Amino acid sequence: MYSNRFRSLISTHLALATVCLLAAGCTTVTTQSFRVSDSPNVEAVSIATDAEFGKYDRLSAESMGIYFPTDAAPSVDDQNRTRSIFREAFRGELTDYKIVEEAGPSTLLVQATLIDFRNATTADIMSVRRELRDMARPGALLFLMELKDSVSGRTLARAADSASAPSFSTSTDIRTDWASVETAADRWAKLFRSFLDDNLNQ
Repeated sequence: MYSNRFRSLISTHLALATVCLLAAGCTTVTTQSFRVSDSPNVEAVSIATDAEFGKYDRLSAESMGIYFPTDAAPSVDDQNRTRSIFREAFRGELTDYKIVEEAGPSTLLVQATLIDFRNATTADIMSVRRELRDMARPGALLFLMELKDSVSGRTLARAADSASAPSFSTSTDIRTDWASVETAADRWAKLFRSFLDDNLNQ
């Protein structure tokens, strides 16, 4: 469990990181305003000031992004198993929502990201998507959910949480604790369901 000060830092970085989204290899800056929202369950939430969730009635999910330090990452098999565990946990929580494969004007794209930088250095931050680098702090673990318009790709909301800390294999001598991964997946799935219910008015 992280301190209130660290949670406050997550909220601040979440807001700052989402104000300006820079397109890679392009000098054009696309600005988007966000507001930090209080949540009784999730540590930090930021929502686009012009977000209109009422038009969305279905969800589409991208494959979960996973970031580890280059020299302390689980095997590819372990990472794929982690994705599978999270996918099943989230599908179990979202049975009341219509899940689709294709983009559309009423489809909200969901992007989950797990950033485990508990054994990271500052150099590892560059492996993370540009708009997430302010949140990818060495020594921290962060689970992030992003809601995007599936047609334009615009980020409408982000929710971040770091309370669960599953134990992953960081070397050949350490095995992933799958029970802790399943516990974290179940917890985060419930938090995200609550976040969706609050924001999509289901």
